[in-house]
Amino acid sequence: MRTTTPTTPDPAEAAVPGDAPGTDRWFLSTAPVVSALVHLCVPMAAAMIVGAVDNVINAGFIGSLHDDALLAAVTLGSPVLALVMAIGNVFGVGGGALVSRLLGASAHDAGRAADIRRVSAFALWGTAVVGVVVGAAGLLLLDPLVALLGADRAAQHATTTFVGILLAFVPVLAAAVCLEQLVRAEGAARQVMVGLIASTIANVAFDALFILGLHLGVAGAALAVGLANLVTVGYFATWLTRNSAQLSLAPRWFTLAPSVLRPVLGVGVGTLLQSAFLVVTALVLNNLAAGYGDGPLAAMGVAVRIAQVPEFLVMGVTLGVLPLLAYAYGRGDRERLAAALRTSAVAVGGVAILFSAVVFLFRDTVLAAFLTDRSVLALGVTVLAAQLTAMIANGFTGLITSLFQATGQALAATVMSVTQGVLFVPVVLLGDLWFGLPGIIWALTATEVAVLGAGAVLLLTTRRAIDRGIAAGSPARAEEALAAAA
Repeated sequence: MRTTTPTTPDPAEAAVPGDAPGTDRWFLSTAPVVSALVHLCVPMAAAMIVGAVDNVINAGFIGSLHDDALLAAVTLGSPVLALVMAIGNVFGVGGGALVSRLLGASAHDAGRAADIRRVSAFALWGTAVVGVVVGAAGLLLLDPLVALLGADRAAQHATTTFVGILLAFVPVLAAAVCLEQLVRAEGAARQVMVGLIASTIANVAFDALFILGLHLGVAGAALAVGLANLVTVGYFATWLTRNSAQLSLAPRWFTLAPSVLRPVLGVGVGTLLQSAFLVVTALVLNNLAAGYGDGPLAAMGVAVRIAQVPEFLVMGVTLGVLPLLAYAYGRGDRERLAAALRTSAVAVGGVAILFSAVVFLFRDTVLAAFLTDRSVLALGVTVLAAQLTAMIANGFTGLITSLFQATGQALAATVMSVTQGVLFVPVVLLGDLWFGLPGIIWALTATEVAVLGAGAVLLLTTRRAIDRGIAAGSPARAEEALAAAA
């Protein structure tokens, strides 16, 4: 029997064959960590900030109609959008994280190529099927759903129209989210940015056409969202089909094999539970806030959208770094994984504090563009302060969650999601009981700080499991296996 002496190359220096400097794969495998984070996170943050601005512009289009009931309808419909994102992320986040890990493992195991195609096909077509089922069920139960969302008599018709159109687009909206995750899994952050910016431009154009031109009100806003995401689906699907050497969207690669189902849904279920709890918390929040009238509800909707500007910048870092963490983990590169985590934590802290300060500095000017009532405007300032404070804690929570998703720690990610949902409901109920509307506004801030503490504890308890996974995927371990087979 032929024997070989295994060596232990430096994983940070061992480039994957064919990974030319400057390519997406090179940034995942070999580029300096700071350069890799800039490549992955800056385009993602740019796209998300444009998306956040788009949300503000959408609110501006509706606000220009000077009807608080219409703004309230858009706010009340936000849980439906969260549900749609949950469907896409169940398959997209779980599938994308697994694809990145498999890409890292393929650096020393070429047999992973077929697995990558199966995962990507399962993610897309699983999203489409579930999206059709959920959208159809929602349309059948539209009236009870609108009542559950907390719409009062003044906002009921507008909310029914807005939510009904969104439900018709659920397969498209969910597929757009899933495809975005799959493109990011290959490190193609620039393509994600192009797709999301194109979607935003299309959304604004459709808003202008449907709301200002055709005077369709909230129906026009919902149509704009659906059609803009159709543009996104077309772009991402075309790019993957033409440019990806690893992923496949062909139905023939679709599989229900446990080796694909378990890791994808294991991570994805945590995302689903998080989104489900976000829906529940939004329902509780909307119903409690609606008791104080449409004015406060409209103020909360506008303030939340403004706070999303710095929040989405932070999410650009926490989401952008996920493929790098997963690739390093799958490849067994301990040093690169640790360096990426440290650098992204510094970026999250810096971005969160700096941009939240800038947004809060100009809070009166920005809020006045959407709200004219002085009492409602003052309330919006309070909501904005609470949201920005919560955003800072949420940024670090998101980074910890990305680490759990990247390393396949499904239980830890799920526990964090459950903790957030379980804590928020009693906190907001007690806040309303003890402090009234201010208690409702600051409940999210208190919850986010508590969840961050829980995440720190989970990070300590899962450290050994992550270390074992890194060791199992290391190039040295792979060479030992090859030597044994020889």
